[in-house]
Amino acid sequence: MKMIIVGSVAAGTSVAAKARRNNENIDITVYNADYDISYSICGIPYFLGGEVENLSSLTPRSAAWFKDRYHVDIFTRHEVTQINIEQKNVVVKDLETGIEKIDSYDSLVLATGASPITPDIPGVDREHVFQVRTIQNTAQIDQYLTKENPKRATIIGAGYIGLELAEQLTRKGLDVTLIQRSHQVMPHLDKDMAFRVEEELRRNGVHLLLNEEATSIEEKSVHTRSGQCIESDIVIVAAGVRPNTKIAADAGVALGSTGAIAVNSKMQTNVKDVYAVGDVAESYSLITGDPVYRPLGSTANKMGRIAGDVLTGGDLEHRGILGTGILRVFALTVGQTGLSEKEAREHGYDVEVLYNLKPARADYLGGKELVIKAVADKSTGRILGVQIVGEEGVDKRIDVFATAITFKAKAEDLFHLDLAYAPPFSTTKDPVMYTGMALDNAIKNKNRLITPNELLKRMDNGERLQIIDTRAEKQYRVSHVPDALNIPLSELRERANKLDPDLTTITYCNSGVTGNAAQNILINMGIKDVYNLSGGNKNFQTYIKLKGNV
Repeated sequence: MKMIIVGSVAAGTSVAAKARRNNENIDITVYNADYDISYSICGIPYFLGGEVENLSSLTPRSAAWFKDRYHVDIFTRHEVTQINIEQKNVVVKDLETGIEKIDSYDSLVLATGASPITPDIPGVDREHVFQVRTIQNTAQIDQYLTKENPKRATIIGAGYIGLELAEQLTRKGLDVTLIQRSHQVMPHLDKDMAFRVEEELRRNGVHLLLNEEATSIEEKSVHTRSGQCIESDIVIVAAGVRPNTKIAADAGVALGSTGAIAVNSKMQTNVKDVYAVGDVAESYSLITGDPVYRPLGSTANKMGRIAGDVLTGGDLEHRGILGTGILRVFALTVGQTGLSEKEAREHGYDVEVLYNLKPARADYLGGKELVIKAVADKSTGRILGVQIVGEEGVDKRIDVFATAITFKAKAEDLFHLDLAYAPPFSTTKDPVMYTGMALDNAIKNKNRLITPNELLKRMDNGERLQIIDTRAEKQYRVSHVPDALNIPLSELRERANKLDPDLTTITYCNSGVTGNAAQNILINMGIKDVYNLSGGNKNFQTYIKLKGNV
């Protein structure tokens, strides 16, 4: 059996490695247009910022190493320019000599990856304008940074790569401006969580321009749609990627609704004996079942392993993804898995939303606050998605949530998880457990929640509300919800008889715990329509700032 793999970064090499582990007799050939194989694109920003000392650290495997370890022939600087489905062969061009050849296959795997989107901006081809693509390209950026010693950088695009580069170049001493076309950074986050990232960027000196667009790039400046002129010595374009599907589409391989190659759970395309993996292939949501395109190295490796197994008689199948991602932005870590609130509502779910503000570990050991936004389906209790922002402990929690969502956990299930506890690592009720407990109570109408957005809507509509601030008077004076009555929790039982039992009542504290205690007191005293403000006054004040910036 002869297998040809087109592309050799994460997915392609994973196909080859798994196929060889399963079968010593298969003939495996890999063609790659680039110079390097199996390199870490995700590590590139950290090399440019100096956290990774040597660029070679991002290319731990060479074609020679693969030949020695797996008996796989990898031809770098060889581009597959045409696929002939009927003849089951490919046309391959040696990019160094220009010589073409035809090579036949029994099975063909497309791992052609994705390429950065190049906006149609005059000047985007100037010498000081770069995209983060390959190891060779990264070396060119590094040489430019060393030789030209730029002082001012403009980054176009505020996705993962754009944010990572904003952090790294700022730490390197450059004055960084970040331009984003949409109204927020990190489009897969809800705006109220992305806003916390935006504040962190500004706190660290990044000039953030939202709802803005670069219209031209000059030798020392970038001009924008609103008329701004941004002085720039180096420009990085990080406007997203698109799958490299041309040779596949030209050969009759079907593309899916996302624009990437459509595959089934065994990574098979519509063409017999042709497979697609990695950033060129679309996946599907574990929650909705809909096609999704989230090009990540972790997914590419998984797809490659599945295809390599299937091609050698194995029974692995792709089960879909949650789009789990994590990012560091200066002091903050940002994690996300599953559906955002916006996505869940767009898919027709009636959702319960919780903001959970809790320390990642014991307060008395310096635990720092996590902000967890969790979304659950009211009808089933199933967790649909979680977003977390915080200075520590985000990675641990987002992985627990991703695991739980994968196995279709309900909110009530989270509380019963037997998670590791010791004061240096967690709290007695871990933030994951507390999230499940509070969401379950809200879904079952034991302790109903109201978000800042919902509260403001009711206030704007003129609804009569009874809002109780349960904190000390000193905290109340610093900031509070408009029209809130300050009744500290210690006084609530004695003063509850002065409240109107027929009015919808909102309780809150700093972050939610004391507000919940007050809610229970009032419910037990006969006030039935009581909500706790999710995330408390901290979350409310952040939301007010967000509204003021929109």
